[in-house]
Amino acid sequence: MKFGKSICVLNVGGTRYAFTREVIKDFPLRRVSRLHACATEKEVLELCDDYDRDRNEFFFDRHAQAFVFIMLYVRSGKLRFVPGVCELSFYTEMLYWGLESAHLDSCCQKRLDERMSDIGMDSLSEGDVVLSGDECQSPEETVHRTALTGRAKWLERMRKTFEDPNSSLAAQLLAAVSVIFVIISMVMLCASTLPDWDTAKRNTTEEHRIVEAVCIGWFTAECIVRFLLARDKCSFIRHPLNIIDVIAITPYYVTMAMAGAGMPGAGLGVAGVILRVLRMMRVFWLMKLARHFLGLQTLGLTLRRCYKEMVMLMVFVCVAMAIYSALAQLLEHGLDLDSQNQDYASIPAAAWWVIISMTTVGYGDVYPVTIGGRVLGGMCVVSGIVLLALPITFIYHSFVQCYHELKLRSARYARNVSSEMLQ
Repeated sequence: MKFGKSICVLNVGGTRYAFTREVIKDFPLRRVSRLHACATEKEVLELCDDYDRDRNEFFFDRHAQAFVFIMLYVRSGKLRFVPGVCELSFYTEMLYWGLESAHLDSCCQKRLDERMSDIGMDSLSEGDVVLSGDECQSPEETVHRTALTGRAKWLERMRKTFEDPNSSLAAQLLAAVSVIFVIISMVMLCASTLPDWDTAKRNTTEEHRIVEAVCIGWFTAECIVRFLLARDKCSFIRHPLNIIDVIAITPYYVTMAMAGAGMPGAGLGVAGVILRVLRMMRVFWLMKLARHFLGLQTLGLTLRRCYKEMVMLMVFVCVAMAIYSALAQLLEHGLDLDSQNQDYASIPAAAWWVIISMTTVGYGDVYPVTIGGRVLGGMCVVSGIVLLALPITFIYHSFVQCYHELKLRSARYARNVSSEMLQ
């Protein structure tokens, strides 16, 4: 900012806020921080409604009470809706100042999703908010911005088509085809382990090769297109599902390359074993179904949000397993030297009995024979039930919340698909 005084005054709906230039430069609200880079009053008026050069005061004709809550977010980092104000109106104010729905607290995000779902609205963006100064742009700038917006919208639509199966009718059709290829690939993978598969494969070699090549070709083309449409290529490569896709596809091309070089898989030794292991990684293609089914999405989101509870559960089980396995080894093998139970010859061996007892599986392959060991076994089973039940409540509530959120989002997209079919 190369004009005005060192103190800047923001006048929002009649309420004045004074800040220094340094604070304006690093202000969390994008619209306010952009004022620091303005070199002329014309640039300033593109961001605000009016400007008083004498008092260095910027005027914004916006909701004053909403801005008070936005300023509370700037100070405390928590953003909630204004009581008595429509959620969509407050969300419009957020977009005007450069905030997104992700800045809201989880309870307010849920309210916003429900409100948008009620009126059939997918989402708002900053482009939907009427910004001051837009009408002052020249026709050439408007045409250029419209062209850029058109290309950006096309890329975003293509990206959603491949990444979000619920975004449109074309995305659902694409997802259905992808699911069919996953099922075919899994059926062939399972059938390849049958004893009679080699005989059947020799009789219909060409058909098997064609089916396998078509499946791999589809997965390869889908992965390449999604990579080209990705906003951040590095993030795309680091995504676990995309890594699984690459690992599942690569063995086919490596096998084809080695076959072309005259190196059959059966004679590769260690390399052949590695290729067979990588080929079996195709089973992880089932994880691709998480993009298409609400249940798997809910499970993944729940595990991501409840990782602390899952770690706590594992700590409980490990501590109890260490204690009970040491006591079981002592009671069954260490005290009575004449009639030692060889199933409990070591603590790791006893740990197997502890884990199947705590989870109430009880295969019956290992069991205590002494009175002390049986009493310990009863305590192990009861304590296992209690320890496993303690974190379940937190995980259950998180699962219900995740399912509700994803269901609302799916219902919102379903309205969009229905309207697209009616047009």
